[in-house]
Amino acid sequence: MPEITRDEVAHLADLARIDLDDAELDHLAPQLNVILESVASIQGVAGDDVPPTSHPLPLTNVFRDDVVRPCLTPEQALAAAPEVEEQRFSVPRILGDEQ
Repeated sequence: MPEITRDEVAHLADLARIDLDDAELDHLAPQLNVILESVASIQGVAGDDVPPTSHPLPLTNVFRDDVVRPCLTPEQALAAAPEVEEQRFSVPRILGDEQ
């Protein structure tokens, strides 16, 4: 497996919008190589006779069926709200314009 280069780490960091200095790039490139080698070794262990699984034990859904029951109308739910906007609760903005 080819090794990941320092330039490739810089490119990945740029795509992820992560600002890395030269020392961090030099430090991360070998670490990413170790991670990629580990993933490659795991891929080699699973043969064609091993089915892919998401969990080692079978799981059963324990949630109840979703049953429609009588509930509040939007007007009833918003009746005691301090502020309403377009049939929704109006809350103070917590994020600035930078988002």
